[in-house]
Amino acid sequence: MSGQAGRREQAQDAFPLPKHPPSGGIGRQAPRWGEKPYHSLDFHLKQHFGEKVYRLSLNGGFSCPNRDGTRGTSGCLFCSAGGSGDFAADQGLPIPAQLVQAREKIAAKTNARLFIAYFQAYTNTYANTGYLRRVFSEALAPPDIAALSIATRADCLGDEVLDLLSALRETFHKPIWVELGVQSTFDETLSRMACGFSYADCRRAIMHLHNREIPVVAHLILGLPGETKEMMLTSLSRVCRLPVNGLKLQLLHVLAGTGLAREYEKSPFPVFKMEDYCQFIVSCIERIPPQIVLHRITGDGPKSLLMAPAWSGDKKRVLNRIHQIFSERSTWQGRLAED
Repeated sequence: MSGQAGRREQAQDAFPLPKHPPSGGIGRQAPRWGEKPYHSLDFHLKQHFGEKVYRLSLNGGFSCPNRDGTRGTSGCLFCSAGGSGDFAADQGLPIPAQLVQAREKIAAKTNARLFIAYFQAYTNTYANTGYLRRVFSEALAPPDIAALSIATRADCLGDEVLDLLSALRETFHKPIWVELGVQSTFDETLSRMACGFSYADCRRAIMHLHNREIPVVAHLILGLPGETKEMMLTSLSRVCRLPVNGLKLQLLHVLAGTGLAREYEKSPFPVFKMEDYCQFIVSCIERIPPQIVLHRITGDGPKSLLMAPAWSGDKKRVLNRIHQIFSERSTWQGRLAED
């Protein structure tokens, strides 16, 4: 067995990482995950695969029940016309060709050897299982694809889909995880954002995935209209008590062409200022158990669509300030987590 193949089998068996931070703790030196005071996806993947792993965003040509009339026709108010897949590869290409296209973009900047196939645009389990099997198998087949990540909704994870994901994992012996758009645990917010699902739907989906041993990455949006910081922290606490393996904490972006943008143009609602967000995200991360992998702690929507907050377009500056605040506070992920 090659060293790379061995690392992949280990990743399949060991995903996620152990339940304790690598070093330090309360009353001792602050723990570090590589160079960061939080459990980042980059660190997580390097631990398993022995090198950096890059994400290839794909477009499987999916729709969404909140767009095709099943649940609604306009989509969630915050969702762009690209179905939150604005950085995905060209939908007109078959999956193998999309992989080539996405690799070429990354190869121009890095010496990448391993990749995650990421189905990002729209609802990526909203199709018959025959089609899902084909596109997911095409994405998993290349030897340099280390894992498969699938973004979807809570109402599109029936037993047939879960059976398929379990079967693909056994066939390809590669990690497969589901990125689930929870967004908020307050039904009044989900209703106002026209999401077409409830928090109870999300809880059920997370438990069904957990029972199949399929890792779950929950998405939460920070800064949704009408929500206070206390509400956001409540959503974070509720989700962290569920069996999730990872979190994506997404700063709310107001993107042109969305229902939210139309509301914002008519009557601008408050959005996070940069310093306020950076301070708040550190407070959030302090409350996240250390075993949960952080896939995202901010976000940078397409600059051509971004209406607000404008500062979020400078992602490097935002991340630098967040890391600076961690140092100023001498804090780390999980320092204030519930037992």
